[in-house]
Amino acid sequence: MDNNLLEALPELTFQYQGSLPSLPVPSLEMSLSKYLNAVQPFASVEEFKATVDIVKKFQVGVGKELHQKLLQKARTKKNWLEEWWLDAAYLEVRIPSQLNVNFGGPTPYLEHCWPPKEGTELQRASIATWHTLQYWDMIRTERLHPHKVDKLPLDMDQFKMLFCTCKVPGVKKDTIRNYFKTEREGPCPSHVVVICRGRIFTFDAVCDGKILTPPELFRQLSYVKECCEREPEGDGVAVLTSEERTRWAQAREHLISIDPQNDTILETIQSSLFVISLDETKPYSTPENYTNVTMEALTGNPTIRWGDKSYNSLVFADGTFGSTCDHAPYDAMVLVSLCWYLDQQIKVTEGKWKGSDAVRPVPRPEELVFTVDEKVQSYIHHAKQQYLESTRDLQLVCYAYTAFGKEAIKRKKLHPDTFVQLAMQLAYQRVHKSPGSCYETAMTRKFYHGRTETMRPCTQEAVNWCKAMMDPTCDADAKRKAMLVAFNKHNKLMTEAQEGKGFDRHLLGLYLIAKEEGLPTPELFMDPLYAKSGGGGNFTLSSSLVGYTTVLGAVAPMVHHGYGFFYRIRDDRIVVSITAWKSCRETDAATLYNNFSNSLHEMLHLATTSQL
Repeated sequence: MDNNLLEALPELTFQYQGSLPSLPVPSLEMSLSKYLNAVQPFASVEEFKATVDIVKKFQVGVGKELHQKLLQKARTKKNWLEEWWLDAAYLEVRIPSQLNVNFGGPTPYLEHCWPPKEGTELQRASIATWHTLQYWDMIRTERLHPHKVDKLPLDMDQFKMLFCTCKVPGVKKDTIRNYFKTEREGPCPSHVVVICRGRIFTFDAVCDGKILTPPELFRQLSYVKECCEREPEGDGVAVLTSEERTRWAQAREHLISIDPQNDTILETIQSSLFVISLDETKPYSTPENYTNVTMEALTGNPTIRWGDKSYNSLVFADGTFGSTCDHAPYDAMVLVSLCWYLDQQIKVTEGKWKGSDAVRPVPRPEELVFTVDEKVQSYIHHAKQQYLESTRDLQLVCYAYTAFGKEAIKRKKLHPDTFVQLAMQLAYQRVHKSPGSCYETAMTRKFYHGRTETMRPCTQEAVNWCKAMMDPTCDADAKRKAMLVAFNKHNKLMTEAQEGKGFDRHLLGLYLIAKEEGLPTPELFMDPLYAKSGGGGNFTLSSSLVGYTTVLGAVAPMVHHGYGFFYRIRDDRIVVSITAWKSCRETDAATLYNNFSNSLHEMLHLATTSQL
């Protein structure tokens, strides 16, 4: 009887958190062996021999000691990597988060209900906001189904960071403030912040225990817009969040020192559910070409986004939408889950509100006005200049390849993600005449508080296949065999990375233990091949499959001579956003995309003319 009762009860969002396994520490021998395989495509015979010697020395010497210390740490923590990763990848980084760390992109409603149409933005924004608030309520009441892979629950902790979360700058290191609570844990902030024309407003999204309806939200947003249209622009304090982190921390300290009310305003923004940015640009977009709206999401007006918030909903004047968010508290799949939910809800309701039009007497939005002095104004001026300079340097293309998609690839019994990754490798090697060190995100959410591991797609097998594809004397049969070998290697490495058996995070742990103990940096990390192969965040290709939904985002390249390469795979199309820096003469996002689409075509042809 009890078993039946348990089965009938709905699963709670966070119910499996306590039973998730700890993040494992791979064996030192395995990690170093994988590392050597990964650097081989970038090494001459002499360089590789030298690196083999360095690795052998590390394995029996300092590496062995560091590994023992790491094992010791892992015995006391369910996730030995968690704090280190947050600090090293996000909180200690000093470059501006907006553009360099944050991700942004279009929200995809234009594929069905909401093609661009001026004059509809506030009405659409009120509906999108209402659905977003439903999603917050689902997490708060733990009605969001826990994610699973083959019936195995995945870690859901990052979903607590989607709402009421903000990064706060520090002089040496930032912190994350999370004000979210589930219903069981207690009261949770329920106000939103709206930014328009450099001015900041707030209102409670809940009245008498009920979420405001779209007509009520429409009234609140209309009030903000009318205020901004009839009065001068605001100071644009939000632009400070796009500044270099230490400089923003200093500006923030000064803001608080001139008026304690400024601290209260900052607290209101930090604790808010999310930010709604009313943007006056019209980045017209089509389901084939998302370039304008993606570019606007990533590089748009910095005075109307709070770059440190975990979610900024961007409402454009032509009725299209985008989003941008801080990457520190969670990975892209959290935002993808929210945006996919919104997309599906809007599709089902045809983008219309079908409830009551009655509007309760809700208090008007309150404007949050910072006290600023000349010093703050000079900080604001500097931040704008810095931001505009960096955004002008970013090149971005975001196109849909519509010749085929997941269905055609799966019919050939090939993995769609691996297919795209190998096409990208081939495109890069055609353009640059050399292998491209590549990072692909592998998810480790099978483990407690797991986030990501690095999977390195530029394997020796992939390089051999690319050489075969570019060799006019090589026949189709040899190309096919080489392709299958590259596919198998990629799939194997991805599976291992997801099982906690990658090597990049392990090596990072060993490096950070040496640093914490005040030891000299081990030779392994000083070896030129370490950085040349992508180690230490030096990947030429920074890539990620955003999923199999309609949701896509973009990121800036990791290195100056590199590319950001994000993609989503649908049944009938592959949509890709590629970024590069204009100031680098060697890279060009459009050229890479053209070669990539040719590679996809060639690969499918190769698979079709064979008996794979």
